[in-house]
Amino acid sequence: MKVYNFSAGPSMLPEEAKLEAQKDFLDYKGSGMSVTEMSHRSKWFDEIHNEALADLRDLMKIDDSYYVLFVQGGASQQFEAVPLNLLTEKNGKKADYIVTGNFANKAYKEAQKYGDIACLASSKEATYTYIPDVDKLEYRANTDYVHITTNNTIFGTHYTKFPKVNNLVCDMSSNILGEAIDVNRFQLIYAGAQKNIAPAGLTVVIVKKDLVDNGEPLPFCPTMLKYKTQADNNSLYNTPPCFSIYMAGLVFKWLKKFGGVEAIQKQNVYKAGLLYDFIDNSSLYKNNVNKADRSIMNVPFVTGDPDLDAKFVKEATANGLVSLKGHRLVGGMRASIYNAMPVEGVKTLIEFMKKFEMENK
Repeated sequence: MKVYNFSAGPSMLPEEAKLEAQKDFLDYKGSGMSVTEMSHRSKWFDEIHNEALADLRDLMKIDDSYYVLFVQGGASQQFEAVPLNLLTEKNGKKADYIVTGNFANKAYKEAQKYGDIACLASSKEATYTYIPDVDKLEYRANTDYVHITTNNTIFGTHYTKFPKVNNLVCDMSSNILGEAIDVNRFQLIYAGAQKNIAPAGLTVVIVKKDLVDNGEPLPFCPTMLKYKTQADNNSLYNTPPCFSIYMAGLVFKWLKKFGGVEAIQKQNVYKAGLLYDFIDNSSLYKNNVNKADRSIMNVPFVTGDPDLDAKFVKEATANGLVSLKGHRLVGGMRASIYNAMPVEGVKTLIEFMKKFEMENK
């Protein structure tokens, strides 16, 4: 049965990439081995790894002033790796956080273990349905970094502009490669791969070389969480998530063939526009997010009746529209429409929503 998978992560992958992986699974390019079983020190994996790094640099226009690291542990591990690597004694171990959702709040709480961590702004009082105006915030002087989460997976918001600071750090897990950004605006970007890049297991870290080469992680920073450990070993200090890196490489090539990040962003904006327009003109469904801050990756919506929401999810699943149940913190439904979700999938969802609305007036 063909289904459209609206999961927030792990999410659907491009069909082309999955077919290529299927072809290679038992015998990668005549090696006689699957990528899942070959040594990460082999010439075959060395090629896979370095091509994936190069393609990501090309897609995001990452220059030589940055390291690109492939690590493990998910974005959640970076909630601690960031302060452990970037907080400094000379600045009083200070960092500012803008809290715009569940994961931004988790990052803020983890960082509080290690220094003087301030919450500059939060949209919690409005159930994270908007992004604070970053131009009106009072950033503290001499901070080691300012942290944001660029897309709110659970509540469905995203930043349309970034703080004008020179020490910006961000969790870009749920919109990396889905929207074009200027990497040079950031000191550090990290992202779990399971939204727009690859199966779970891989985490991408893009970090200024001078922060790594000249930085001094906190004395108790574990060896495995030090960016310098990974940079000095081309992310091969220990066994990496080989298959996730391999799949990431296939997705990068698919995206380059599509036309790059700018091209996929146009399609993502179009898909989100179709869905939001339908919701806004519906008498049954509602999206509670401030319109100016709506995510183009994650679209939450409700009927206003929990029982009807549950019925919607059940019937949608039976019709091949899966993983639409909203996060437990929000309820209702959520359509995650990452890069691999085709326009046809969004249109099919809208047609089902129309039918469901007519039958449940």
